[in-house]
This record gives sequence, structure tokens and C-alpha cells, in this order.
Amino acid sequence: MTWNLTNKVVLITGAGSGIGAASSRALSSKGAKLVLADVNRDAVTRLAEELGTERALGIQVDATDRPQLDACVVEAVERFGGIDVVFANAGIAVDPPATVASVDEAAFERVVEVDLLGVWRTVKAALPQVIERQGHVLLTASIYAFFNGVVNAPYAMSKAGVEQLGRALRAELAPHNATAGVLYPGWVRTPLTGPAFGGNRTATEMVAHAYPAPLRQQITPERVADAVVRGVERRSARIIVPRRWAPISALRGIVNPILDARLDKDAEVQRLTLELERQSREGA
Repeated sequence: MTWNLTNKVVLITGAGSGIGAASSRALSSKGAKLVLADVNRDAVTRLAEELGTERALGIQVDATDRPQLDACVVEAVERFGGIDVVFANAGIAVDPPATVASVDEAAFERVVEVDLLGVWRTVKAALPQVIERQGHVLLTASIYAFFNGVVNAPYAMSKAGVEQLGRALRAELAPHNATAGVLYPGWVRTPLTGPAFGGNRTATEMVAHAYPAPLRQQITPERVADAVVRGVERRSARIIVPRRWAPISALRGIVNPILDARLDKDAEVQRLTLELERQSREGA
């Protein structure tokens, strides 16, 4: 059955750009009320004005800061009466890509702080509302939750952790008649994927070499947003977009060892990995 989103209150982190902004517009078109949270105050203020300030509220929030998240939830409840859906979507990546050996430690840990712990803190802050209103939690993971994270380890390990959080939440919320789901976007045309698609020559070469053509096609944030709306309406456990990644996820126990072994032995991948490692050490 389809869950009617009219007048449902949706809190979205990372709402100022990319998937978050596109999903906000798509959910608004379904009649939802939006709490737009982002570190960029100007971006969410503009988006709230675009969507209509009577039905959208922009709040500057650092998703790693629990007190700010708690305050955001309080303001959302005061404004709209409650929260039905929390969409923990804020995310970053190390740029330029780097190996574990060469990455700046602070940059590595900042990715984990935002992409994993920021998701956890967002969920924890909003969960009492979601349970009370028998609502839904949606977490943005990635295809990197099940694909090899070479030269992108902090992002991949965070997204794998987000997947496990979402799976556990799904089971734990069932007795409360609430639900949870995980979003697995592929390559989305946002600044986050920029290095792999022209922004960094070596990373672009690696993607072109390591991924078959059908798996290295970028999609728009709007396509992801359409899948988000369908997934929330259906309270789906998994939203994989584009769907060509679904068989790899389903067969990961077979596919992953094969792909890992290929990466281990691929001389071109090794050359490009060493080049990215050199660039990272030199700050190139």
C-alpha cells in the first residue's frame, strides 16, 4: 500500500544541494512539509523560499553536532507539530581521492564523522518523533556499501556502516509500527563524484578502467529523488538507483570476491593507485 505523504513532516539533512535538494522538491510536490537542514544556511533558506515558507523550514545544522540536531528537532516540532520521516542524507568524501596509507588522518576521520556518526546522531535525535508517529527513517548509503572502496575507504566504510544501521533499525522499529530503509545511489552527478568524472585525471582513469560502461554512467539527483519518493511511499527497505546495481548487491557474496581478486592482480589499477597515493602525499 502507498503511504500518503500529504502533510507528512520530513526532516532532511544535507538538504542544501544534490540529492537532498532534489528530494526536498520531489517530496514537496507530494504535499509533504519539509524541515531542510544543512550546514549552508543560505542554501536551505533559498530552498525554503522556493518551496514556500509556510510548508518548508530552513535550518542551519551541522549533522555531526548532536545539540544542534536536538534543537532542529525541537524547532521542527514547534513549527509543524511533529516529524514523520527523518532522511539522514548529509555526506562528504575525501577530495582528492587517497589511499589509506597517504590520506590525511583528519580528513579520513571527518568523513566517518559526517557520513556515519552524523547519520547516527540525526537518527537518534529524531527517532522518538518517528516512533511516536509510526513514521519512517531513510538513510543514504551508497553502492560503496557493497562495492570495493579502493582509494575511497573512509566513504565506503561509512556507507557500509550506514547500511547495517538501517537494517537493524528496520527490525527494531517493526514492533512500533514504524519502518526504516536504506538508499543506495550509484554515480550521481554532484560535486561529490566530480573527481571520478573529470575533476581528477587519475581517479577518472581508474573509474573508466575498473568499471564496465553500464556501471559508470552518472544519473541526476532528480532521478534519485524520484526513487526516494517511491521508496518512502512504499516504506521500502531498500532503494537502489539505478536498478542495474541491484543484481550486484543481491549477489555480493559471489561477485565481491571475484572483483576483489581482479583488483589485486590488475596492473593498471595498481599503477593508478600508486599515482593517487603520490598525488595525495604531495598535495597535488
